[in-house]
Amino acid sequence: MIEHMEFELSKEYLEAFTQAVDAKEADFVTSTLNGVNPADISEVIRELDAEQTKFVIDLLDVEVGAEIIVNLEEDRQSLFLENFTADELATFVDQMDSDDGVDVINELPIEKREEVIASVENEEKAGYILDLLRYEEDVAGGLMAKEMIRANLNWTIQQCIEEIRKQAENVEKIYSVYVVDNEGKLLGRVSLKKIILSEPDALVADIYEEDIVSVGTHADEEEVALTMQKYDLEALPVVNVKGKLVGRITIDDAMDVITEQAEEDRQMMTGISGDVEEDDTVWVLSKARLPWLVIGLVGGLLGAKFISLFEKDIALIPAMAFFIPLITATGGNVGIQSSSIVVQGLASYNAFEDTLLKKMLKVFFVAVVNGIILALIVFGIVIFSTSDQAMAGTVAIALFSVVLLASFMGTVTPLALDKIGINPAMASGPFITTANDLLGLTVYFMVAHFLYGF
Repeated sequence: MIEHMEFELSKEYLEAFTQAVDAKEADFVTSTLNGVNPADISEVIRELDAEQTKFVIDLLDVEVGAEIIVNLEEDRQSLFLENFTADELATFVDQMDSDDGVDVINELPIEKREEVIASVENEEKAGYILDLLRYEEDVAGGLMAKEMIRANLNWTIQQCIEEIRKQAENVEKIYSVYVVDNEGKLLGRVSLKKIILSEPDALVADIYEEDIVSVGTHADEEEVALTMQKYDLEALPVVNVKGKLVGRITIDDAMDVITEQAEEDRQMMTGISGDVEEDDTVWVLSKARLPWLVIGLVGGLLGAKFISLFEKDIALIPAMAFFIPLITATGGNVGIQSSSIVVQGLASYNAFEDTLLKKMLKVFFVAVVNGIILALIVFGIVIFSTSDQAMAGTVAIALFSVVLLASFMGTVTPLALDKIGINPAMASGPFITTANDLLGLTVYFMVAHFLYGF
């Protein structure tokens, strides 16, 4: 077992390290990084440019360098890989699991991909990589690794242990042994504990568990992550259309999918289109934010134009203008709350198992309770501050109505988007806020017209 020293990345160390790299002080770099966990080294590497990164990795062991390359973000990884020859990259790929090797190779131009694969010394791994390249990145086949431990149904425990020793050389983590028949079809699994405790001449067929969860090669990555989360799996076997075992997906890959999906939803909900990072260029960050900002701007202009239609009403009762921010802000907040809960429910694939009518009734009653409480609070405040019953009634009724409408919009919109194949998280950002602003203003002035008799 490899032991890694504790490491703390400080501003002072980073400055000294960067100066040493610029000065090509190899001794300083190797001595300070000796025994440091590759994940910690990756944090240092993030602060360097591509040329500096190559200098550092060239000084490290190949295994450590391979792990650091895998840890790099995709955009940074593609820039970094340009500095290596095909032979150098093949050396690193030899040290990676097949799924990580494919991820790295996919960042290369097609011509260079072929050169790297041809230069991989491990022919079995090269074959694995060629097989995995056939799959899209966002399906089970694109997530799985070919390295795993499998045992034939008819083997004895002694044979099984001997094969495990042979196969384990290429498998970094062993969670369980998959049992297959003579045709390679997945039948079940057997734990290492059972293998160790069984008699050497016992058969695998006598101790394996048939109850096993698996996914097909073309299962969506979200389905994979949810399956592993639901059944609390550390590894998930992947089978082809004939039921033959072709690979496994480990928990770290599932966590990457969950993290990426959460980040995508978060960015969508906050009005950011596209996958962006904090260290992206100003133009990339601006381009990702502008679309929804423009939509918000258009919504604001529409709201301003809408208010101007009631200019005479506001001139007669100026106090009406004071409560416009209250109406729009409440509508926006309620809408975002409702849509966020719906998006969360859709992501879990079980929150909306009840009928749509039952769910909508629940949303309605929640909105009624919240609306009544908020309306009573604002009615009391307006009466206390203005002594104008008509104004208090207008604001209270409008606020109650806005809560109901905003809750309805926040619930229906993500459901509708999900039905037509659009990310429902899109409904939780500026879209809902802008729509509810306009709805809120409409309700507010309609109630005012009714109560004041304009």
